[in-house]
Amino acid sequence: MKQVINSLPPGKKIFFASDFHLGVPTAEESLLREKKIVAWLESIKNDAQAIYLLGDLFDFWFEYKHAIPKGFIRLQGKLAELSDAGIPIYIFTGNHDMWIFNYFTEELNIPVYRNPIEISVAGKEFLIGHGDALGPGERTFKLLRKFFDNPICQFLFSWIHPDIGIGLANYFSKNSRNKTRKHGEEFLGDKEFLYQYCLEQEKLKHRDYYIFGHRHLKLEMKVGPDSVYVNIGDWINYYTYAEFDGNKLELKEFRN
Repeated sequence: MKQVINSLPPGKKIFFASDFHLGVPTAEESLLREKKIVAWLESIKNDAQAIYLLGDLFDFWFEYKHAIPKGFIRLQGKLAELSDAGIPIYIFTGNHDMWIFNYFTEELNIPVYRNPIEISVAGKEFLIGHGDALGPGERTFKLLRKFFDNPICQFLFSWIHPDIGIGLANYFSKNSRNKTRKHGEEFLGDKEFLYQYCLEQEKLKHRDYYIFGHRHLKLEMKVGPDSVYVNIGDWINYYTYAEFDGNKLELKEFRN
């Protein structure tokens, strides 16, 4: 389903952010980052027509039937406040928090998307999502994703006590994050797999903007004469987000 916003009221903007990875590398550092994210959300609340959070908000997340991971209450509280104030918020799952199910929708009235979606804002066409498992490469991860997306695997994991299941998952997630930080965040130029994905998509249908996270890099790469791929960085190294005012998209850094 395509979202359409025909026009933006004066002063209103669309905001995009991704890759908070709350929970790593330590509880103390995660808390400081969470407070900064909440401060950013507070700073944009009067200007926001809509907010899109493009995945990996948490370094690990699994919703049991009657339990969710401990922590991150400041972020949840701020999202609840903004949602209750009538600001549309949309969450995408990433490769680290793909086990977000219905908690945010039921408790905070925030829709959750698992795949890229198209949106149209003031006549500009967007394709947005987290970005994992798109384009060439990442073969091992694509196989693992199929495994983790399997309902039977999710059901079996749900039978592990949360103290054990969340503890194990956090351990492996942190190891994965450390490996990615060492080997997975170098700029690959024209071989960037999301850039390659955008090139292929542009052949099929024109979009003005392709906006993704996942790569933890600040990127703006031309896909065509009137089309650009934007990777919006992360909140571990860059504290960056994208802002669209109805005319142009800007990649910005939050400083407080």
